[in-house]
Amino acid sequence: MTELLAGPIADRHAALGASFAEFGGWDMPVSYSGTSAEHAAVREAVGLFDVSHLGKALVAGPGAAALVNDTLTNDLGKITPGKAQYTLCCNDRGGVIDDLIAYLVSDDEVFLVPNAANTADVVAALAAVAPDGVAVTDQHRDYGVFAVQGPRAPEVLAALGLPTEMEYMAFADAELRAGDAVYPVRVCRSGYTGERGYEILPRWDDAGPVWDALLAEVTARDGQPCGLGARDTLRTEMGYALHGHELTEDITPVQARSSWAVGWNKPSFFGRDALLAEREAGPARRLAGLKATGRGVLRAGCTVHLMPGGPVIGECSSGTFSPTLKTGIALAFLDTLAGVSAGDEVVVDVRGRSVPAVVVNPPFVESHV
Repeated sequence: MTELLAGPIADRHAALGASFAEFGGWDMPVSYSGTSAEHAAVREAVGLFDVSHLGKALVAGPGAAALVNDTLTNDLGKITPGKAQYTLCCNDRGGVIDDLIAYLVSDDEVFLVPNAANTADVVAALAAVAPDGVAVTDQHRDYGVFAVQGPRAPEVLAALGLPTEMEYMAFADAELRAGDAVYPVRVCRSGYTGERGYEILPRWDDAGPVWDALLAEVTARDGQPCGLGARDTLRTEMGYALHGHELTEDITPVQARSSWAVGWNKPSFFGRDALLAEREAGPARRLAGLKATGRGVLRAGCTVHLMPGGPVIGECSSGTFSPTLKTGIALAFLDTLAGVSAGDEVVVDVRGRSVPAVVVNPPFVESHV
């Protein structure tokens, strides 16, 4: 059995009483005080997440941005230096190797944040087609990643001398001031919760004191540290895709309603021909939201039916109990030939019990990003 990797501040999580679980090969905190309480802290005040397991990679050299634009799906030409962009790395079939954030530093430098388990695959895919002079470097252990999320997040950053009045998906390099110490960090106004938030990237060796400074300001504002359990319930309420669930090498962005992250007019990107063909023909399945109207927690793998005992028309890819709505919610791929749409009623087989649900268009709760 492969030993799990540890993040830069595992000792601090243990001291806070966190419970741990495996995420992409890393041993990461799931919860401290309970997922529902942490979820509520983010929706109502502010929460602090350690997501240092996320990958980091640097594409650098003359034409680095052009390489990223010619390979990943989104159109990097639509943003300017100092902006970040959600994008996808696809295979030849249009399936998703990974979804990631690309930070455009300059024409000659793009910083990538892929998912933990897929970093090596993304680096290999780009390196295989990189022209001479462009290097694609795995920097997984060079930086930590902390997310400050919630309506009071700007107060936390401002108290530490960090910028807050940035446009959504803009980033800046700054200095976090903690007592007499100063730590260089990259700050991006982004997140995965549906609340106003920021992701902060310190150097790996600076992660401990940076976390301490952030946590002190978070708890001073009725916030708390949050584990990846709350991160999952928050993102599911927003209908955000999670790789391995809503996006896989067998699930395309057309099926996952992620076509908005594809630069369809670009002449080149991985999987372009397959995706254009699927868009033209129409996908055989498409992602939808489900909100339980009866008692039961919808889970990934549960089958969806038009009626109890009827034929299967889809399958849940993610599911949870929504702490905000106080009911079960799920994301599910539904057969397009079934003809169901928002407002239609279906049933979900939860361990042999039919739970009624209604089809909805995510997000399940209002976004405040």
